[in-house]
Amino acid sequence: MSGNSNQLKVLISGGGTGGHIFPALSIANEIKRRLPQAKILFVGAEGRMEMERVPAAGYEIKGLPVKGFDRKHLLNNFKILYLLRKSLKMARDILKEFQPNVAVGVGGYASGPMLKQCQKMGIPTLLQEQNSFAGVTNKLLAKNAQCICVAYEGMERYFPADKIVLTGNPVRRNLLECEVSVQEARQSFGLDPDKRTVLIVGGSLGARTINNSIMAGLEKIAQHQDIQVIWQTGAIYDDTCREALESSQAANVKQMAFISNMDRAYRAADLVISRAGASSISELQLLGKASILVPSPNVAEDHQTKNAMALVDRNAALMIADADAVEKLVDVMLDTIEQEPILEKLSENVLKMALRDSAEVIVDKVLQIAR
Repeated sequence: MSGNSNQLKVLISGGGTGGHIFPALSIANEIKRRLPQAKILFVGAEGRMEMERVPAAGYEIKGLPVKGFDRKHLLNNFKILYLLRKSLKMARDILKEFQPNVAVGVGGYASGPMLKQCQKMGIPTLLQEQNSFAGVTNKLLAKNAQCICVAYEGMERYFPADKIVLTGNPVRRNLLECEVSVQEARQSFGLDPDKRTVLIVGGSLGARTINNSIMAGLEKIAQHQDIQVIWQTGAIYDDTCREALESSQAANVKQMAFISNMDRAYRAADLVISRAGASSISELQLLGKASILVPSPNVAEDHQTKNAMALVDRNAALMIADADAVEKLVDVMLDTIEQEPILEKLSENVLKMALRDSAEVIVDKVLQIAR
């Protein structure tokens, strides 16, 4: 590293969803923890979630006008190609100004042009692939990357085997450091400390299918007063879900748009219902939570189904297809929460899949490459 050896400069690029942003911030926080003098610059895609989340976490971010290819309306891609060219030029200017020692790509639109330029200019790159099915951007960048950190075994299908390091996905540190007991966690949501509890989450944006399935099953849930439910609907669906809940008799359901203290929500739960995004799955593994996964069908290459199957194949989760959820989800949920042996088995098996200290292992590699 040039000049002051503490003055490490790291560029981190990517985003689009919480699944890309949380790992990116975990990596940045771990670099700062070790080298408080290090300079970190994020590069995201204009108008995407990272442009708000990253500054809120205390880091500088620059936005590129890049967008994903439109597979349905091919004519729109002329504009997208123009934005890509513009983004590549902006990426080059950012690199000349910032002069990073190393760049980290976490997937998502912006990491494509950004890391492509890094590789062209001889800046060493590390890729972090969160899913069991590699994203297009990371596959294109893999050949010239120094290292590829993955969360699942068998990724040699997509990447050069000699560059792969199995690290797992970094998760929000506060989730792993929750101090409260199960009873206290339940009470903090105004629930009975001793009843079995289901946590329903739809990811950072809320999940329409999961919410529709719960609304369709509220009367059934109301008949099971021996259990209770924490239901995070996402802001978009907040009003609809609240109205449905108010007109049902389900006093054992606590509904909210957003859960700020996810550490307590997980601690309170015996069973979690969730989409199968990479960061959700890593959290379930590290916390050893029994789950029913409803993979989102609206993601590239249906990668959430592949993420979920990696758990289902090891008897570490149950899965219900998005198309079947309205009909089956509540029945399977009510059946599973009553069966202690199933909950224990799922919990035990998913915990075995957990990869710990991911951020630390990834940052070891980042520093190694930078030197």
